[in-house]
Amino acid sequence: MTCLAKPIALGLIAAAAFAGCKSPVGVTPIPGQKTGGPGDISGSGAIPGSENPLGTTDLTAGVPLPDPSSFDNMTEDPSNPLQPYTVHFDFDSSVVKSSEESKISSVADQLKSRSGTAVRIAGHCDERGTEEYNRSLGNRRALALREKLLALGTDSNRIDTRSYGEDKPVDSGHNEAAYSKNRRGEFILLIPK
Repeated sequence: MTCLAKPIALGLIAAAAFAGCKSPVGVTPIPGQKTGGPGDISGSGAIPGSENPLGTTDLTAGVPLPDPSSFDNMTEDPSNPLQPYTVHFDFDSSVVKSSEESKISSVADQLKSRSGTAVRIAGHCDERGTEEYNRSLGNRRALALREKLLALGTDSNRIDTRSYGEDKPVDSGHNEAAYSKNRRGEFILLIPK
């Protein structure tokens, strides 16, 4: 019996050790999600914005998000004069790089000169990561850009945020050049219908 007990005990110890190693390491945790340890994004906690994949939960700014229905009487401007101001992000990051700040200032200036309009900020990711994680990261990117616009004096009721995660790539390649194009925050001018 003791000959069997030793291998069973060693097997249980090994299983326990491997069970603790299933969490990804070095992955940004999703705010508000329960974790099983550092970097664990596999917990069962709610992902902010998962109940609404368009990302209407504000995680970063103290200014409440407007009701999404307030944009129902607006449509995306097909010429989208804000498209050149797309902001790109580093891998697994929602931090706005200093080199991208001037684009946000230009968007704020455009909005100041166009009364009766609004802006939709669409957060996007590359294909790496789970759908839920990328939806959350896209949301954080959109909210980071929203926070910058708010700091520049843009009225919060003129900013709609959405997260598309990895759903709308601009480059369908599977390499770093494509990924860097897909990690972005797009500004879309909304005009009255």
